[in-house]
Amino acid sequence: MEFKLNRRQILSLAAGGAALAATGAAKRADAQIATKARIVIIGAGAGGTALANRLVSRLNGAEITLIDPRVEHLYQPGLSLVAAGLKPANYVVSKTTDWLPDGVTLIAEAAAAIDPEAKTVDTAGGQKVPYDFLVVAPGLVLDHDAIEGFSLDMVGQNGIGALYAGPQYAAATWKAAQAYTETGGVGLFTRPATEMKCAGAPLKHTFLIEDIARTAGTRGKLDVHYMSNNDSLFGVPIVSEKVRMLFGDRGITPEYSHVLRGLDAGAKTATFDTPEGSVTMEYDYIHVIPPQRAPEVIRQSGLSWADKWTDQGWVECDMATLRHLRYDTIWALGDVAGVPKGKTAASVKWQVPVVEEGLISAIEGREATETYNGYTSCPMITRVGRAMLVEFDYNNNLTPSFPGIIAPLEELWISWLMKEVALKATYNAMLRGRA
Repeated sequence: MEFKLNRRQILSLAAGGAALAATGAAKRADAQIATKARIVIIGAGAGGTALANRLVSRLNGAEITLIDPRVEHLYQPGLSLVAAGLKPANYVVSKTTDWLPDGVTLIAEAAAAIDPEAKTVDTAGGQKVPYDFLVVAPGLVLDHDAIEGFSLDMVGQNGIGALYAGPQYAAATWKAAQAYTETGGVGLFTRPATEMKCAGAPLKHTFLIEDIARTAGTRGKLDVHYMSNNDSLFGVPIVSEKVRMLFGDRGITPEYSHVLRGLDAGAKTATFDTPEGSVTMEYDYIHVIPPQRAPEVIRQSGLSWADKWTDQGWVECDMATLRHLRYDTIWALGDVAGVPKGKTAASVKWQVPVVEEGLISAIEGREATETYNGYTSCPMITRVGRAMLVEFDYNNNLTPSFPGIIAPLEELWISWLMKEVALKATYNAMLRGRA
């Protein structure tokens, strides 16, 4: 079937069907709201930057402060493309300040402490920043130290990859992965047992490296294993089954409930925790994704859940409003939010208007009307030039943005185009507060 999509439709699809600039603008108030509220946002990543841009256009007189030491802004959805040799490392890098609006103050320091009772944030440089409202959006940390025998300086050598750690490591991952596609052997593609950023990324890397070898005519040299953290391949059952079928078609072996504990780079062996005990496997290529946790400042602040994710420290918040359950002047946004879904850029796009509305309603003294349903989008790359656009909510319901046009579980060129071309444009529009 042939069909045509205009530019707006493609950009909408790239963000997982989220409304674009015109739609978002139409829903927002025309007149600015006068306020002297002190709003502090910890984190100038996707969520914090998008929210700051939207708040500047909504509020007149507010004191908006961003706290983040990062000079570079990373377009993290592009790291899987860099790690497959499809994009250069600089594809994902820009300056943090390039995206910030006039009217906000950037404190280029790390947040060192949060006192939700006194309503202050201490910075690593010794500043104490008071707030009336606080949004915590610092992202997450990669706990590489939890993998025994592993360090980032190993990436790119001895068959070791780790694309999550940043653009230089994604590029080094491709160096190791490319050598693997040429020489072959056993490949182990891991996934941590913790909650994680973009849970589809381990699968994408597995599919891409297998496909690159197949195209090069060297697939017969590869023995590819995907090391699942539990008895599933993806958190949404119907998607997990589809992946299982694709693995069967592609000759990829799933190893269920294998969680990487450590590796011996010299011997090229990896040790996994399994329900039956530890298992050691040899490898020629291993892709390491470490456990992922909330930053230390969050875990030490008293803002984390006390009865779940206790080893990870995600912020305790209402899953619909993202407002903290014990401190009503605090919201969580993005990866750090302690909700069952939502650690993707597409999720952030849906979360930002909810937090924005929460803040505005609090300033105006009314009840908020926007809620987040757990929307998560994953353009699941299965081959170079093909992907499945997987969209779902808290209840694991598939939520396709264009039913009848884009089938969520079919490998399509248009879904690939959204990931490889259009998604970045939509992401950039989101950062500007326009989508």
